[in-house]
Amino acid sequence: MATRDTIVIGASAGGDQALSELVAALPANLPAAVFIVLHIPPNAPSLLPIILARDAKLPVAHAVNGEKSQIGKVYVARADHHLMIENGHVKLVHGPKENLHRPSIDGLFRSAARWRGPRVIGVVLTGARADGAVGMRAIKDCGGLTIVQDPSEAQFPSMPLSVMQEIKTDYSLPVSEIGPLLAKLSRESTEEEGRYPVPENIDLEVKIAQQEIESAELIATVEKLGKISKLTCPDCQGALWEIKDHDILRYRCHVGHAYSAESLGEGQKHVLEFALWSAVRALEEQMILSRRIVERARNANQMRAARIFEKRAQEAESHSSILRQLLLSTERDDIAEPVSSF
Repeated sequence: MATRDTIVIGASAGGDQALSELVAALPANLPAAVFIVLHIPPNAPSLLPIILARDAKLPVAHAVNGEKSQIGKVYVARADHHLMIENGHVKLVHGPKENLHRPSIDGLFRSAARWRGPRVIGVVLTGARADGAVGMRAIKDCGGLTIVQDPSEAQFPSMPLSVMQEIKTDYSLPVSEIGPLLAKLSRESTEEEGRYPVPENIDLEVKIAQQEIESAELIATVEKLGKISKLTCPDCQGALWEIKDHDILRYRCHVGHAYSAESLGEGQKHVLEFALWSAVRALEEQMILSRRIVERARNANQMRAARIFEKRAQEAESHSSILRQLLLSTERDDIAEPVSSF
């Protein structure tokens, strides 16, 4: 009889502290492999394995592509790579972002559900936005167990709450109680992974994330998942397909970028901000050029031309000032999601 020997954990804002407490509570004889995704900046070296190893009783290391997963070891996602599980091995993929993140929590959870089924325990800790909700439902659909950090104690409760809104979670606990529970649950017997048939949409999305299919097949695969929308992808500007997914509104492009409605809105905001700052730059350059023309026109006693370009310079300065103030006021009003440096 199989046991629950695959534990997948996702965290974002505030997750470094929660992960440290959870991993420290796992016993040295834990009969499960542990896989962790924490949202981190793409270009910064991740120190998370070093941080977690300080108080851990289990070995902790960055995942290595192609290595066979081992019971009693903690695997940490590398920066700018999706961490996935495939047929008992670790897989790292520099594929399209999901919910604006690489590594993606949903990507890890979905692959675990695909390959390990009822043997999976999914855990979502503190974090902003909603990465992890779709992945937790995949785990649930394939017979696994789901645990979230109690939102009332999470530094950022959005991720646990989004999971609880989408599925009936098996447990909602303070971080201090999750480690001991994992030690207990991982010793329980469960059905083999083939006991629950893998839904087609989970299988298809794992294939998309792994980026091992040709372009034509990838497009056909995305088309199977939903219908084309009037929206465009913030990352590649391609068309977005609205995914048929129960009550969750989410999107994918044919390249493979994936979004919840919330993360798509965030991505569009970034695109808009970039466009507006580009407009500020263009207007200020127009102002500089117009004033240079004014100077030369006056020196040449071409007063009519000087008046025309002086007006253009003033208009460009005024428009630039309005856009700049709008952008700065938006930045002050926004509460940005902190990203761990670990």
